[in-house]
Amino acid sequence: MDHDVIVPGAALAAASLWEDAHTDYGPGHRPRPAPRGLAASAAEWRSYLEEQTPNGWLLRSGSLLEMLDSGQPIYLMHTTTYLEDMRANRQLYQAAGCLVGALYCAPLAREGDGLRPHNLGAWLLESKPHTRTIVFEVASGRPVPVKGIDYLRLGGVHLRTYADHRVFLTPEEDEQLRRASVHRIRQAAAFLDVLLAGACGSDTLAKPFLDQLAATVPVVPFLGYLYFEVVAEYLMLYSTCRQTQQCAQAGEMNNRLYKQLAFAAVDTMGQLFDLALFRPDHDRLRHLVGQIEPALAAGVVDYTRRRLAHLFACVALDPSQDATAVTFHQASFGGLARVAPGLLGQMVFRLLRTSPRYPQLFPIFEQAKATAASAYWNAQKIPTPFNGVTPKGEIGLNLAWPTGARTWTAETCQRGLLHPTEELALTFVPRLADLRGTALGRARFRLPATSRTGTSAEPPATALSAAVTVSNNH
Repeated sequence: MDHDVIVPGAALAAASLWEDAHTDYGPGHRPRPAPRGLAASAAEWRSYLEEQTPNGWLLRSGSLLEMLDSGQPIYLMHTTTYLEDMRANRQLYQAAGCLVGALYCAPLAREGDGLRPHNLGAWLLESKPHTRTIVFEVASGRPVPVKGIDYLRLGGVHLRTYADHRVFLTPEEDEQLRRASVHRIRQAAAFLDVLLAGACGSDTLAKPFLDQLAATVPVVPFLGYLYFEVVAEYLMLYSTCRQTQQCAQAGEMNNRLYKQLAFAAVDTMGQLFDLALFRPDHDRLRHLVGQIEPALAAGVVDYTRRRLAHLFACVALDPSQDATAVTFHQASFGGLARVAPGLLGQMVFRLLRTSPRYPQLFPIFEQAKATAASAYWNAQKIPTPFNGVTPKGEIGLNLAWPTGARTWTAETCQRGLLHPTEELALTFVPRLADLRGTALGRARFRLPATSRTGTSAEPPATALSAAVTVSNNH
């Protein structure tokens, strides 16, 4: 087992890793570097999605992007069960998740005397009836860069964070983590090689491909996340149902489609939104999509096969590589760090998350990423980072933004509009809430019970946050 840790790109600065983990949806965006040998470039795929799908225009001019680019005040909503704690303690902490420490929110649009929730926000209000709603007003004073964070591309960040903080592991833990990472990738090598071959233009039969994918997800959990995002993208871009058309008229992607998919595919998604469990086989996927929108069932399999293979190659491999020459059969830790840092980093991250000692490691590894993400956003003038896998409506509040945001409680009127009621004087603390207050902590780890002190000024060992109630929404 090789023990040198090779950081992706070797000399890449942390800012470069975070830049690579963001997708630019602006009109003058530059394509990312990509591995050689791919059958289609990222630019070709993006052009296809924008121009050849019914809702592709939302990838370049949807209401979320227009809101950020307008330079006008940005309004966001957040649901919480900790409102009274927030009133008492007046502090708000970060939460880990797909937005890397940013507070999970949905956009709001001014409408008459109220604020209209984005369809994601409307879904949150309907599906979380026991929560309270708070509203943020962020006045950036200038257009916000329309660059969204893509958590599928965080593998390099995960690997670098491991390299910088592995001294917090015992030698035995470190060795076990490295061996397990390599073993799982070797175990899945046959299918991972099929993915690369597909990205380079080889034909694969749809049914065996999806059945193999479903069987490989437990070995390489990251594939479950990739699988889900591909199918969610297909649903949102190709749907033509009445509900989707109404969303499109408002400049919004239909978020209810992928929410319905996730909860139908995994029985426990309501307790923990864990996409490592998303693994429908060929027949099950067609059935699930057919239940959501029958007309889309016929095309989902071929789209998933082609799109997933391409995205895997782009997020798994270092852009210096030739995808036609890579194989995972004789993988080593150092070799993977050079050739496939994205895949290795995701594997290391998933294995750390299921480690029995993760409650102790969480504030070390995850806080480092949250702080680095906040630093990148502040340098880029981004107060409201959004989920850039697709600009579907998931948006966060950067709690390290120097000028903060105004905060109110809000009530919903009969027309479905939100109306701010009581302004809250909150201090935004750019520090992660304790793992015990998150859905992940409650679902995965048996920890001593802690009092619900909400957002107290005490160290996070006793502090919960409004953020934790939605940190695992996606």
